[in-house]
Amino acid sequence: MNIDEYRGILVVGEVYDGKVRPVTYQLISKAREMASSLNTKLSAVLMGNNISQYANDMIAYGADTAYIMEDKVLESYVSELYASVLARFIESIKPEIVLIPATHTGREYGPRIAAYLQTGMTADCTDLQIRNGKFIQIRPAYGGNIMGEIITPNHRPQIATVRPNVFKVGNYDKQRKGETVKVKPDMSNINIRTMIKDIVKTTVTGTKKVDEARVVVSGGRGIGSKEGFSILQDLADLLGGAVGASRVAVELGWMPKSAQVGQSGLTVAPDLYIAVGISGTIQHIVGMKDSKIIIAINKDPNAPIFNIADFGIVGDYREIIPIFIEELKKELKK
Repeated sequence: MNIDEYRGILVVGEVYDGKVRPVTYQLISKAREMASSLNTKLSAVLMGNNISQYANDMIAYGADTAYIMEDKVLESYVSELYASVLARFIESIKPEIVLIPATHTGREYGPRIAAYLQTGMTADCTDLQIRNGKFIQIRPAYGGNIMGEIITPNHRPQIATVRPNVFKVGNYDKQRKGETVKVKPDMSNINIRTMIKDIVKTTVTGTKKVDEARVVVSGGRGIGSKEGFSILQDLADLLGGAVGASRVAVELGWMPKSAQVGQSGLTVAPDLYIAVGISGTIQHIVGMKDSKIIIAINKDPNAPIFNIADFGIVGDYREIIPIFIEELKKELKK
């Protein structure tokens, strides 16, 4: 492998339900900073069907080249198909760095791409840096108690999956110039063993996805039961938000895995995060510490969550949340 052949940064975007997921633009914005620091080009690629309209958005957020791979068969995600098509594409353009969203799908096909290309991959990064011309990949280690810094100077491409919501979306410049390239996906000789017959959604019901909502109301062990989450849903609905949960609440079967916030779940950065009955272990804090405003409600005045909360309320959520709901309804009637 000739390392000098590899140039530029590639962001792999993600389409869900026909729309580009916000993590795509978060990664493009961060990659734009990195590309400028390395004095190199930034490209982004989207796979799906009827997605050409999103090319201009990728350029407006910082991509120099927007690659669009469209085909009816790519409309539904199939891991071996996506991994093979993307790996062949990456092999053809030879980027030095590849950034993949650490979503459920990205976590699945990312390692497959790395194996196909015979390179390494750093999973679940929470930060990326360019330091002295080197690509530094940062992720939690030892249960989130330390942050590991990883360098892969002898790997090409250098691949990292990156958690959603760890980076902010940059400025949208509709005057920015770039190139749109339509690429015919190479699907020759791919053994597809899975056929999508139907898609059954099992994510949390509500107005928003947890990792894309501007308001998240999360519950932990202190909620006490599965039924207790219904009042959190009432509050989230009033605020136009979503309901999240700690790992313990998920393990107890009170909420589905798709609602879990924390190191082994989702990373969220909403405008408002309300932590109800959550003690605040480091593993949970890693997943929500970048929220703009954090409100903690807990009966234990010594709960660690109060150390990072902007506002803390010591008391029983069964008494406090109904007051919130009542006052909100009054405001909404005005």
